[in-house]
Amino acid sequence: MSALPGPADEVVRRAMRSLVLRTRLRQGWTRSKTGLVPIGQAALAAGLAYAFARQVLGHEMPFFAPVAAWLCLGFTAHRDVRRIAELAVGVAVGVGMGDLVVTLIGSGWWQLTVVLFFSAMLARFIDRGALLVTQAGAQAIIVVGLPAVSGGPLGRWTDALVGGAVALLIAVLTPGDTRRRPRALGERALTELAETLETLGRGLRVRDPEEVTASLVRGRASEPVLDEWLTAAQGARELARVSVGRVHRAELARLEAQAVLADRAMRSVRVLSRRAHPVVLAGTHDLGEVADLVVRHAAGVRLLASAVAAGGDLSAARRLLAEAASLADPRQVGAGDWQVQSLVMLLRSPLVDGLEAAGASPEEARAALPEL
Repeated sequence: MSALPGPADEVVRRAMRSLVLRTRLRQGWTRSKTGLVPIGQAALAAGLAYAFARQVLGHEMPFFAPVAAWLCLGFTAHRDVRRIAELAVGVAVGVGMGDLVVTLIGSGWWQLTVVLFFSAMLARFIDRGALLVTQAGAQAIIVVGLPAVSGGPLGRWTDALVGGAVALLIAVLTPGDTRRRPRALGERALTELAETLETLGRGLRVRDPEEVTASLVRGRASEPVLDEWLTAAQGARELARVSVGRVHRAELARLEAQAVLADRAMRSVRVLSRRAHPVVLAGTHDLGEVADLVVRHAAGVRLLASAVAAGGDLSAARRLLAEAASLADPRQVGAGDWQVQSLVMLLRSPLVDGLEAAGASPEEARAALPEL
């Protein structure tokens, strides 16, 4: 027979409920603070679009103007100009096609089928973006289902154009700090590279094939954050090109180049991990010096991650990586053991990529390595 819950159990449950509630309230407050500015901007854009369509264009109920503005901007701080343009064009295509079909042949189930098909086909012709096609179809359905109340045969289409234009204008004029997200993603991606190298270094030092395999698994698992870093850097640079944040274009271009170099370095490290596995498994090789080199490389990458996150000076990371590169000499490390020497040779490539990411020119990065 089970014992009835005592006062102590009730106290614990009450404390847990209180903790969960406080945690959710704190998370909700954090989300609200984060969304305050972008939501305010999107709400303002919707209001301005509505006011323009009503006061300037004379439309009595410009429904699609605020809808288009809100859909294009959304409620997040990360705003890609290409994504906003895709949404704006998609809304305009769907609304325009819907208005045209309803004006010519009326509304009904088969008219809905026709307008949805041609809206999606036109969107696919204009661009490959999935958002554009989705919005074109969705807005076409709404137009066929809703009666036109004002603005003439293409009144809703002009409302959609107004909303999209206002959203683009807000995005261009209020981009925020376009460097924030690429910096944060850069720190995450470079930290993944450093931790992959550290795991590999441990595996080499203690001759543990499982650690070496773990480094390979970790390197493969890092692909999404590396891809996300590159995509974010490219989007931020495109936004800075047309926005008031263009003073940051140089750093954003550097972040984009660093993302490419980090991805290249990670690929080389994965190759190194695969090659190191049978060498470690053999258990007959002296791997201490190679492990030291890998750990030195990891330390330099960690410094680089911190510098990228802060947008600070890269010289300390560059100096540490150059020191590691200067020791990557297969004639000295693993002399007489060609399998260990092959690991040193594989390590030279990601060291060069790391040096370039830390601000060295390609010539300087290659010159940091001992001549073969």
